Amino acid sequence: MLFRNTPSLFGLFSKLLHWLIAGLIVCLIWLGWYMVDLGYYDKWYKDALHYHKSLGMLVLVLAMVKIGWQCYTPKPRPLAGLHAWEKAGATGMHYLLWGMMLLIPTTGYLISTSAGQPIQLFNWFAIPAIVDVDEKLRDLAINIHYYLAYATLFLVAGHAGAALKHHFINKDDTLRRMLWTNKEV
Repeated sequence: MLFRNTPSLFGLFSKLLHWLIAGLIVCLIWLGWYMVDLGYYDKWYKDALHYHKSLGMLVLVLAMVKIGWQCYTPKPRPLAGLHAWEKAGATGMHYLLWGMMLLIPTTGYLISTSAGQPIQLFNWFAIPAIVDVDEKLRDLAINIHYYLAYATLFLVAGHAGAALKHHFINKDDTLRRMLWTNKEV
């Protein structure tokens, strides 16, 4: 399998980034839902919050790597036979998802560091609080984080649904190009 993208196929690194980020986003959404029902004195409260922050910062880093990688090795061209609205929809969906991968962790960072404390990344090292966050900005970041997380849930479902539609209804290679195959399409 090729490491870089080709004009018709995603390379190994693009696939690894895609599926790793997708899995992390699903975990973060689940963890966020789980955390809101925990009380402050629940034994999992601090651990869940720690992992949510750490995984969120990891998504931010991986999203920046993904954007840089895509500049280095552009994604494959769209499949022949797609309608203009499908190409535009896919492009728009990808930009929205990239925006979410950058904005949600950024708002999480603002929330987490609003008291001036760093974020411990898996207890390996600390990401310092470098921005002064007042109460008004913190409250805004909380609201944005919350609503963007729910929006991301719908975007992810739409993205997966579109891939499955192409695979099972259109019977084209849209989904296969992101799976673990060497098939040039």
